[in-house]
Amino acid sequence: MTADNRVTISRPEDILGFIPHALGLWPKESLVAITLRGQTLGATLRVDLPAERSERMLAAFSRRIGEYLDADHDADGVLLAFFSDDGWDDGGVAAGELRLLEALEPVLAHRGLALRDAWFIGSDYWRSAYCADLECCPLPGRPVDQILDSRLNAEMVFRGSNVRESPRLLGPGDEPVLDPEFMRAEGAMLGELLRRWRSRKAFEEMLDAWTWVLDSNSPDEFDGEAAAFLRASLRVPAWRDAVVVLAAAGKAVACGGAEAFGFFEHEDDEEPALVIPSGLCSLASVPGTASAAGTTSAAGKPTESADVSVLRYGDVLLGLYPENPDWKRLTRLDQVLATLSRLGGGEARAAMLTIRGWIQWCRGSGSFAHELLSQADAEQQGYRLAELLAEVVRRGTVCGWAKSKLSAWRKFGGVVP
Repeated sequence: MTADNRVTISRPEDILGFIPHALGLWPKESLVAITLRGQTLGATLRVDLPAERSERMLAAFSRRIGEYLDADHDADGVLLAFFSDDGWDDGGVAAGELRLLEALEPVLAHRGLALRDAWFIGSDYWRSAYCADLECCPLPGRPVDQILDSRLNAEMVFRGSNVRESPRLLGPGDEPVLDPEFMRAEGAMLGELLRRWRSRKAFEEMLDAWTWVLDSNSPDEFDGEAAAFLRASLRVPAWRDAVVVLAAAGKAVACGGAEAFGFFEHEDDEEPALVIPSGLCSLASVPGTASAAGTTSAAGKPTESADVSVLRYGDVLLGLYPENPDWKRLTRLDQVLATLSRLGGGEARAAMLTIRGWIQWCRGSGSFAHELLSQADAEQQGYRLAELLAEVVRRGTVCGWAKSKLSAWRKFGGVVP
């Protein structure tokens, strides 16, 4: 955050009130760990609580948490919050989670992370993990309303932050509209793109159209022809991946990667231009349009400003390149895809849900990523990219950008101080 966006946390209620805003949801059956850099909050990690509580499973779970927290190299402490509704009626919540807490303590200490405090939080009550004073922490605990009524929670709501009750991004309003005429137009557009997808000229013109979309401040509404073009372009797997790379790393990397993969065939210099809908033509007619992360020559070759040794789409998809992604463009891409995905189902919607799931994974939200990737598979069973990314999320792999405070997404904006 910038200095103007800083918030002051002085009580446990403030810390616990901050967690749902940082995650975008109120955690259920979750462990939330927040790293500390001195007196400053660092990264926030949420994982599902382990169902099995054998010593072997608790040890493995604790090691995994320690490995995740290692990503914050500047951290010297950690706060832990256990969100669970089990054990509050009979007062056994502490006993239920203390074994996990005790398994975590030596792992954190071994990594040089001082455990500053820990809490148990349910739907109705919360309490300190270390407080045995019944006057301070009466049974079954303090009311959760103290968290909801905290000064920090009120400030975050005032700033426009909202908290979802469950890890779901999609609601009834996100269901696709069935419009046979629009789907026919999209299909016709796809036929044209498939005939030209290996054309360097068409590839660049498509990227320029998407560049205009990502960099414009226009509303996320498109006329039927423009929407059909954008959706159809994502049904061409090579172009879909290039749009993702364009958003995160710029046009030079997208073109360089396509060149390295051998996408392009020999073509006549006088090949006709790709038919771009009028609403997307602002940049499509300008050869060699500059991108935010490098430039591309009129021939589509990366200029010397691009590092050709890392022009691999896989590095971008894993958050390993560039050092700092273009979060503004990625946020805009997520918004545009949310709008376009409501216009119809099928392969295009599966592609858009998959890309949105990837963006959530890059932001560090495995719950939202899992939801979107699952929906992509439900939309088109066996959609390959969704399957691959779902496996990455299932294994608990952390996006490369999320491992550094310099490159990680910041929900509330600003820059690293």
